[in-house]
Amino acid sequence: MDSGGTMTLAFELGALEALADPNAVFDDARQWTEYVGVLSDQPTYVVTNFTRKRRIRQDFFSGPRGVRESLDNVADQFDTDRHVFIGTTDEDRAAAEDHDWEYLSVEEAAEFADWELGETDEEDPFEGESRDDWP
Repeated sequence: MDSGGTMTLAFELGALEALADPNAVFDDARQWTEYVGVLSDQPTYVVTNFTRKRRIRQDFFSGPRGVRESLDNVADQFDTDRHVFIGTTDEDRAAAEDHDWEYLSVEEAAEFADWELGETDEEDPFEGESRDDWP
């Protein structure tokens, strides 16, 4: 995928979960984006657990804010030529359009960037993993 200038790329958590190898996708996206991160209406710990387990280094995430508020905050904080939001639902598309972001479904983005989608019924390889040194 060619950014055509500087780009901020945001994934809705569900879109990231739909990818076979989210870490590889972030690594690839860093080659042609300025900033890449995750937005979600899920609680912060859900996003943090998902990204930490997969060793995804994000430039931003929604934190305690929802997707809609975060789209404005990220656009204000990261001044790039383009802001692209990758999601999975009509609600994601509406949020992007309402906040002047470009929208791509995860399927479209995967096709353009040659990313592999995961199996929808695939088990989480980290499920049940626990650490004694973590609060």
